[in-house]
Amino acid sequence: MFFSLNLVKSVSLNLFLVIFVLSCFADASVRKSHHTPSGFKNPNPNFETKGFWNVINWQIQRLQLPYSVDPADYPDFPLVKNDGSQLQSNQSQLSVTWVGHATTLIQMDGVNILTDPIWSERCSPVSFIGPKRYTPPGIKIEDLPKIDLVILSHNHYDHTDLPTLKQLEEKFHPLVLTGLGNKKLLLDEGIQNVQEMDWWEESKMKELKITFTPTQHFSGRGLLDRDKTLWGSYLISGKKEKVYFGGDTGYYTHFQEIANQLGPVDIAILPIGATEPRWLMEPVHVDPKQAVRAFGDLKAKYLVPMHYMTFVLSDEALDSPVPRTKEELKRSGFEESQFVPLKIGESRFF
Repeated sequence: MFFSLNLVKSVSLNLFLVIFVLSCFADASVRKSHHTPSGFKNPNPNFETKGFWNVINWQIQRLQLPYSVDPADYPDFPLVKNDGSQLQSNQSQLSVTWVGHATTLIQMDGVNILTDPIWSERCSPVSFIGPKRYTPPGIKIEDLPKIDLVILSHNHYDHTDLPTLKQLEEKFHPLVLTGLGNKKLLLDEGIQNVQEMDWWEESKMKELKITFTPTQHFSGRGLLDRDKTLWGSYLISGKKEKVYFGGDTGYYTHFQEIANQLGPVDIAILPIGATEPRWLMEPVHVDPKQAVRAFGDLKAKYLVPMHYMTFVLSDEALDSPVPRTKEELKRSGFEESQFVPLKIGESRFF
């Protein structure tokens, strides 16, 4: 009896240890690699950004630029007056309208989608200081068609603009998709219909499937919340076409992975500005050469550029992103017709 009791205890203990160890391995297998105890991280294991003193050094170096980054020193930037009438009557045709910066209106299979909407004069936590808009939004909010969906790439002030989001909530009450950790910020501002997403998760709206996909960037709205919320991009799959919105991103293999997993893209809306100096910006912002490389990785038919000609956020000449992108496309063997640089306010129907 004594032997049997000890045997039972021994077997029970060993069984407990086996279950415990297996549970640890099971937990490790489901924990996603971009989730860490301190926040989220990029797919690139070698990713790192410059620290505070590098940013101070950059601000000093800016004083010695051989050209101006003051919009007042440039000719008027091309704008199109868009009263929204064509957009309001469009019920089925695929279209992209550039509002400015990373804000585009995508119309797809009867769904109206805004990307990273910002109508504010400044991209800043306060209204009296910070980067100021030097070109007006390409269409007024009151002239927009009914907005069904808003997609937010990350929580930086030039991509998650709370004053604009509150206006859109009041007028349209759209579904807002955003990365993990951002829901509370939006709910606290009265934005009610919010869905958080992790990379590769899907959401549905009518006939559309919207997939939140990886980018190489970072998040934060203050000094203490670095990488506490998730950043990303979106692939919108419709009945026939696919549209990719890149948000903010450095270059890495995630573009190839998106095409491999979700298929070739019809329209790639990619950033081409906020690129200089490269020693500072390269980890988080593709330059025109890298944007073209990403375009190829996505196996896309058309490249619609964005993230330029709205706010002065970096050191490249304000009129340089489009010519540089055009040169890189030609050098890479793409057709000129595949490049669709829109004027602010311009709509292109595909």
